[in-house]
Amino acid sequence: MNALYNNKEQMNTIEITGKNSTSKILVGESYLNTFKYIKHKNVVIITDKNLYNIYESFFTNRPTIVLETGEEHKTLKTTEIIYNKFLELNVDRSWFVLGFGGGIVCDITGYCATTFMRGLDFGFISSSLLSQVDASTGGKNGVNFGGLKNMVGTFSQPQFVICDVALLATLPAEEFDNGFAEIIKHAIIASDELFDYLINNRNDIVDLNKEKIKNLVYESVVLKSIIVNNDETEKGERKKLNFGHTIGHAIEVVANISHGKAIAIGMTLALKKSAQMGLISNPQANKAIELIKSYDLPTELKINKQLLAEKIMHDKKSKGNKIDFILINKIGNAVIHELNIDEIL
Repeated sequence: MNALYNNKEQMNTIEITGKNSTSKILVGESYLNTFKYIKHKNVVIITDKNLYNIYESFFTNRPTIVLETGEEHKTLKTTEIIYNKFLELNVDRSWFVLGFGGGIVCDITGYCATTFMRGLDFGFISSSLLSQVDASTGGKNGVNFGGLKNMVGTFSQPQFVICDVALLATLPAEEFDNGFAEIIKHAIIASDELFDYLINNRNDIVDLNKEKIKNLVYESVVLKSIIVNNDETEKGERKKLNFGHTIGHAIEVVANISHGKAIAIGMTLALKKSAQMGLISNPQANKAIELIKSYDLPTELKINKQLLAEKIMHDKKSKGNKIDFILINKIGNAVIHELNIDEIL
């Protein structure tokens, strides 16, 4: 795989070049070194109450906005709270906004920084596996609206993302499901080598071997960065990162289950659809589904199809009754097919 596997102790930097800025993803850097990457005199931190309690000394004597935890707080109401705090602190364009948290904190931080005064510089300390391998990388920022995932948002790159694997030690066990689902997604759509690595190192990975997890973070960021560098604003190639998400996001909302579990089911259904359409052989599709199962992720769920259809119709990629749906023609390669809602259901 990549160079990290033979150079495990060093900090590795991956760059994503956006339309207006370049983002550095720092895999293996310590969160304690964050401020050497910030040149601004004034910094405001956004975090959640769990992280604030765990890493309290980091926030001492630094302006900090503490959010409630949970997807139900990833809303425009929360952004209003942050904007008001910015006004109280007299935040202006000379300030830097630092998000310290998982995917929810990073999404909200990026959105508020991008939209307040038409844009402030911002960066992330990514504290969850999901955030390190996916959510904090690539410049997508946003909040939920009308019961729909990430319906309001922007494309804007953070100046940096610090992926400190040591922070994962404080994660609840169930949070790793979210990260594993996204790593498996990257393997299925873009790397048969990563796919085999996930199979061959499964026991060490689920036991949270630090070096194996660090390897997975690095490999996932590299794969995602290649795609994003070619298509920052999701006009074509970047849509492949939505593998499992079109149905998965709808399942997450309707069934009220975790992101990782919902995406695992969405990937399973997309693999079965790929086989049904003759794009991938049944044995190959089943091999990928078995990988999902081996990481203790679900592959099926009883759910109301009509409720699911209503959410899918409002997907950001929908065009009338049709939607760009991500399918697989071999392990390590995804393709985009325009399907109508009935075909998907």
